[in-house]
Amino acid sequence: MMRLPRLVALVLAAVACGPSPLGAEERMLPVPLGVIYPGDVIRDSMLGERAFGLGAGADGSVAETKSALIGKVARRTLLPDRPVPTIAVDAPKVVTINASVKIVFDEGGMVIVAYGSALQAGSIGDLIRVRNQDSGLVVTGRVQADGSIRVSEG
Repeated sequence: MMRLPRLVALVLAAVACGPSPLGAEERMLPVPLGVIYPGDVIRDSMLGERAFGLGAGADGSVAETKSALIGKVARRTLLPDRPVPTIAVDAPKVVTINASVKIVFDEGGMVIVAYGSALQAGSIGDLIRVRNQDSGLVVTGRVQADGSIRVSEG
């Protein structure tokens, strides 16, 4: 019987020393103002901010700033007033599958340009495979901002 009051006292002391749920810190996270559908490019006017408890987004699983979302493309439906998971958005694709692309090899002052067909879609900086239209060979290169594919020797 003597142990129960002691246990209650320990629990009360732990609660008093720990963070209070009523006074928990909040952080502002970007949220859609309306429904954003897959394929929509996210604009600043589509986003607002809402306070969430300290644990929300602390692990990097949701976007923490509007700038992390603006210009991205929704991969799935984003609902209003809910944090946006980082895996629910993607960079816009510069190259689409089967698009005609310029293949550029630029090494040591020597530049070779060829044309091919993209076998994969890709955003700027992505490595994708491209079939050379003249030789039929498949090469791998990095997507550039202008939509060309830069290949290197190695």
